[in-house]
Formats: sequence, C-alpha cells, structure tokens
Amino acid sequence: MVRLFAFVTALLFAIQVHAADIGDDGLHKTTWMRDTFKDLSEDLEEANSEGKRLMVIIEQRGCIYCRKMHEEVFVVPEIRKFIEDNYFVIQINMFGDVEVTDFDGTTLPEKEMVKRWGALFTPSIYFFPQDVPEERMASQAAVANMPGAFGRWTTFNMLNWVVEEGYSSDESFQKYHARKFENQNK
Repeated sequence: MVRLFAFVTALLFAIQVHAADIGDDGLHKTTWMRDTFKDLSEDLEEANSEGKRLMVIIEQRGCIYCRKMHEEVFVVPEIRKFIEDNYFVIQINMFGDVEVTDFDGTTLPEKEMVKRWGALFTPSIYFFPQDVPEERMASQAAVANMPGAFGRWTTFNMLNWVVEEGYSSDESFQKYHARKFENQNK
C-alpha cells in the first residue's frame, strides 16, 4: 500500500512538473512571452533595442499542438534558454479580440488580423527581420513561418537559422536542418 501511495504521489508530481501555465484566455503562458500593446512596429523596435529577434506565435484555446510545443519542446532547457536569450515573443490569440497593429498601420482584433495574415494552423510562429518596411503586413514581412507543431530539433534549428540569418544565404532551412540534425541525432 505504501508503494502504491508513493507511485501515485510521484506520478502526480511528474504531471504537475510538465503542466504548462494556462492564462484566463485559455492559452499557454511562459516567462519569455511579452505582454505588449501588440503594435508590431513598436514591438520590433523594442526587440531590436534588446538585440533580439521578434517572434509572433499564434495559438488558440484547447490546441493540442500548442500544448505539445509548450509541454514537450519549449521546456527543453536549451530551447527555452535560446528563446529567452534571442527572441522577443508576442502571443496572438487566433480567436481573440485584443487589437493588433500591423507593420502597415492596420489595426484589427486578433481574430481578424490572423485571417488577414492567412494563418490557418496553431501554433503558427512568424519570425521577423530587424527592419520591416512600413507598407508590409506581418505575413509578407516574415523571414520564416513555422505552421504547426514540430519536434525538438526542427524547432531548435529553426530558431538558430533565423538568428544566424540563414534566410539570407543560399542554404535553405531544410538543408541547414539536415546538416545540423545529422550531428544532433547521434
């Protein structure tokens, strides 16, 4: 009986350790997400002033793929630290009503902005360059987009590829990932 109690207690503790915080909006919350006015030009300016890259993550309540990312991928210590050190992250609720101001000055509720950008999946992660022309909307300005949940190494390599500005080189992300993954998978 004592062993059963110890097993159940250990199991409950393990579940709590892996559970992500959920906000009042039903979305996962992390310490590396920023609470801003969701004005992307201002957010980009702040990211640049901190020497970080702007990343926008679109999520929705009850998304099993968002949960996978938050509970299995973003919690990997080297991924979490890499995000904290290199990214200024804004969260957008796919069905939310908070106003978002796009780079081109258009202001819409989150749910309308997500439609405008053509984002169909959650999570969808957009990565931005340090400079975005004022006439561009976010989906046009993004240097990369991760539509959906990916595993540890694909996510880690995408985060690195963007920081290294791999999108400006002749090496596509797929080739970069294959090259890096060969060593990571050992």
